[in-house]
Order: sequence, then C-alpha cells, then structure tokens
Amino acid sequence: MRAIGTMSGTSMDGIDVALLETDGQSVARFGPVGFRPYMPAERAVLTRAVEAARGIASRGARPDELLDAERLVTDAHGEAIERFLTDNALSPQSVDVVGFHGQTVVHRPDLGFTVQLGDGPALARRLGIDVVHDLRAADMAAGGQGAPLVPVYHRALAEAGGLDLPVIVLNIGGVANVTWIGESDPIAFDTGPGNALIDDLVFRHTGKPFDREGALAAAGKVDESALERLLDNPYFVAPPPKSLDRDAFSTAPVAGLDLADAAATLTAFTAATVAAALRHVPDVPHRWIVSGGGARNPSLLAAIARRVAGPVTNADALGWSGEHLEAQAFAYLAVRALKGLAITFPTTTGVGAPMTGGVLAQCR
Repeated sequence: MRAIGTMSGTSMDGIDVALLETDGQSVARFGPVGFRPYMPAERAVLTRAVEAARGIASRGARPDELLDAERLVTDAHGEAIERFLTDNALSPQSVDVVGFHGQTVVHRPDLGFTVQLGDGPALARRLGIDVVHDLRAADMAAGGQGAPLVPVYHRALAEAGGLDLPVIVLNIGGVANVTWIGESDPIAFDTGPGNALIDDLVFRHTGKPFDREGALAAAGKVDESALERLLDNPYFVAPPPKSLDRDAFSTAPVAGLDLADAAATLTAFTAATVAAALRHVPDVPHRWIVSGGGARNPSLLAAIARRVAGPVTNADALGWSGEHLEAQAFAYLAVRALKGLAITFPTTTGVGAPMTGGVLAQCR
C-alpha cells in the first residue's frame, strides 16, 4: 500500500510529511519527504493551546484556545499534504491512506488521557483520501501509556537493515524516547526531556526557535549543581513502561545562569537522562541510532556519546530519514491499523496485550 504519514511534534516547529510503500510489516520503498514550517503566529496559537491544556481534566475538553489550534492544525496539515502531492506529481487517488498524528497539547498517562489536536474526518474530506487518526487513545483506554508509538516501525527498519543486535534507536523531539531492539520483544519508553527545555530557553531569551547546531551550549559550561537538581526526579529510576508530557520538567534550576551556561546545562540534562535508559534494558546496545530534531545538534550528540556505551550514529548514515522517520512511522502505523495489526505492545506502552489502534475517517 502507498501511505502518507505526518508528524507535528512537541517542538512545534512544523509538519513533516513522508510517503511510504508498505504492507504494514516490511517496508517496500521509502518515498519523498517534505516539511511545512509553522509561522510565528501559528506557533503562538499552538503555545496558547498547550498552556490552556494544562488545566483540562478530560480528553474531550475543548476550551477556545484548543478549538482555535485544532482548526489551525487541520488546515495546516491539509496545506502541507496538498503541496506535497503537487510537488511530487501525486494524485490523491494514488495514495491509499494518510496517517495523521495531529498535535499533542497534553499527554497525561497518570490521569489516563492524551490530546492530539486535529480533525481527522475534515482532513479526509479535504484531501479525498482516507485518514487514520487518534492513534494513542485506544492504548490508553486499555491501560497503556499511549506512547511511544514508533517502536514497531523501528523494529521493521532494524530487521530490514540486518543490523547487529541489540541496538537502541533514540528519537529526540520535544521529549526523547528510546527503542531497544534485540532478540526478545522491543523495549521502549520516554527517557526524559529532548529538545523542549532547550528550545523554550532559547526562544524565551532570543526569540529563536532552537539552539542552532548547539552553538550556545558549546559556548557555555555545565553547572553541576543545577544539573544535579534537574536529575533529582523519581521518573528517571522508575521502570518502564513510562511516558511523559512535554512540560513534565522545569527550567527553574537554571534560572539565573548565563544563557550559554543554562543551554549547556540543559543539554547535559537531556544527555544524562538518555544515558540513564541503560539501566532499564537487558543488554548494552552495539550502537545508538539517533533521529529527530536533536540529531541536528552536535553539542547534544557529543554529550550523549560521552555518557553512553557504544557508538552513536545518525540515522541518515544508515540510509534512514532521520528528520522524517516519525512521519514515515505514522504512514506505517496507518497501514497496520487498516489491516488490524498491532501497533502497541506490553513492552512498549505497558498495555496488557498487543493491540491495534487508530480511528478511520473515510473520505466519502
């Protein structure tokens, strides 16, 4: 089947789009990829939605800020996919399904709910393509964490690549997560902050969306006392399965530091929490494979490499698409959902048994 996947992560920088040909088990072919950035005004709408979402108590709640953001997210995804189709001379009829992740504004597994904004039926009608959306809800309703969702795709990539196992695939978005892939079932969980704290710090002080190439962190010095306070959190020693909200951690321990030192300290925090994942896997990996926005931050990759066992490899070096891997994954998950195949597992989300998920919105 030919599927388009989209991903708008917690870094809120924009929408990744990718085409994948798959039967829901193996990957037949990688297709083209694309990106539609969020404009500053759009990011402001999403930021207000995230702030408003902190006060909601159910996944169906839609205060005005969330309604505004949901319309924006749906329209922006429609634009992104339409442009992608045009740029790659694809017709809607040539695509079987769209995997629509939406925009996470709150993820509270402790309270049993998660909210990914996006109107799947409206997107299906606009595109003339069936859409699979709301991919986390069924898992959480069955007692799972609802995250991470991508491990089954990581496993497919590792098997296709004939990698020497075990390996860890590390995705660094707003939150960082790992998938340990060995001879037994994959183990996956959120490790802690990814780019979110660094991005928020840099945006607050400079108006720029992120620490480009880790330049600020490279110019600063880690404040060990502040790092120790950041690491003093029971989450890091809790066994998986476990997952996080984007705003689970605070930058308060670096308040008052020089900006470069604060960036260096938060970068060290992400690296240390990634390395702490090793206490929760059965064997040391032969290599770490890094994808997501954090893979473009050399300061962060260097900090991780200093703390983990085994070499650290950018996913692109294996012929994978590091920046669009999650968009590809949601294309893959959409096909699995159409075929009733499992997308979450006891060792990845803690759900009681492997289960499928997602809601199908038909275009007609």
